[in-house]
Amino acid sequence: MPVVAMEEGKDPASAIRTNLSRALPLRLILFCLLFLVLGIGLSIISMYSARFFVVQHISTVAPSTLKPCFEEAKSMENWIRPPSNLMHTMNDTELFWRASFVPQIKEFPFKRVPKIAFMFLTKGPLPLAPLWDRFFKGHEGQYSIYVHALPSYKAGYPPSSAFYNRQIPSQMVEWGKMSMCEAERRLIANALLDISNEWFVLLSESCIPLHNFSIIYRYISRSRHSFMGSFDEHGPYGRGRYNQRMEPEVKLSQWRKGSQWFEVNRRLAVNIIEDTTYYPKFKEFCQPACYVDEHYFPTMLTIQVPHLLANRTLTWTDWSRGGAHPATFGKADITEGFFKKILEGQLCLYNGQPTTVCYLFARKFAPSALDPLLGLASKVFGY
Repeated sequence: MPVVAMEEGKDPASAIRTNLSRALPLRLILFCLLFLVLGIGLSIISMYSARFFVVQHISTVAPSTLKPCFEEAKSMENWIRPPSNLMHTMNDTELFWRASFVPQIKEFPFKRVPKIAFMFLTKGPLPLAPLWDRFFKGHEGQYSIYVHALPSYKAGYPPSSAFYNRQIPSQMVEWGKMSMCEAERRLIANALLDISNEWFVLLSESCIPLHNFSIIYRYISRSRHSFMGSFDEHGPYGRGRYNQRMEPEVKLSQWRKGSQWFEVNRRLAVNIIEDTTYYPKFKEFCQPACYVDEHYFPTMLTIQVPHLLANRTLTWTDWSRGGAHPATFGKADITEGFFKKILEGQLCLYNGQPTTVCYLFARKFAPSALDPLLGLASKVFGY
């Protein structure tokens, strides 16, 4: 054998090494493949396990953050519930746009109790608030209150008061200028955010109710008209304030004058806040001695919807003393006889029929009138 191996030039040790070298690579490859498969499998298992435990951890620690994106839109209650906080960050443009939304289907898919929005335009405090609180007591759900005061004023009404937290975002107001009408539009727009507000009454801090709530609610809710004065008054304080540059939007024959204190229904309230046609004309061309709060709304609504106006105000005011401002009444003026003159001897039209109930509110009353007013309220006003 050795001779044959030598003759053939073959080395036995070399042959053994060759066979071993052939066997080792094959085993190494198989081992590597097995390791790779195991590694990939473990990686996949680890990835899904980690994801599972992370989600479990998040849901355990902060479950409140995992809410449906459109949860509010699914609930009718969130659409019809009035704002819980009247203080918002919308500017007037955003507010008027939001308030101008009008449902196109007239029937409501929920039980709607129409409310009166009482809108108070004031510089600061409401000294007659205790009288109004007595007036509102027991009629929750039939009214809403909105107060536009100076931006710097911080109200301090107790939680038991109907005026508690009823102040809206406000801006500075100048008497006789467009900022007055802007404040009134701001009040209306905020009140329109409550879908249940159907009638809108503008009042001042010196106004009082002349009847109990039930009478006033029935009078306003059953009327086919909104109560806004709109007169074609000749002379310097009527047509004399007209500026010809307001044409063609407003002609002299369309120029009207009326009391600042009004009541309008929801349809007319939307007309007022959505207006972009007459507002620029009145802002530019009706400045003192043209007092825009006496002309803007009466003129605009007479042009648009004259058949919906009663052409009178619901707020009694005494102009008999003359001057730029009406008479103010204090403690000494508050007697039964005083109010008898206001409540009796009146005659006006209500839904086309004569009536002696013409005024639901009166002004101007000084803070000193509060105590005697409270003393007479039950007997004279019925609240």
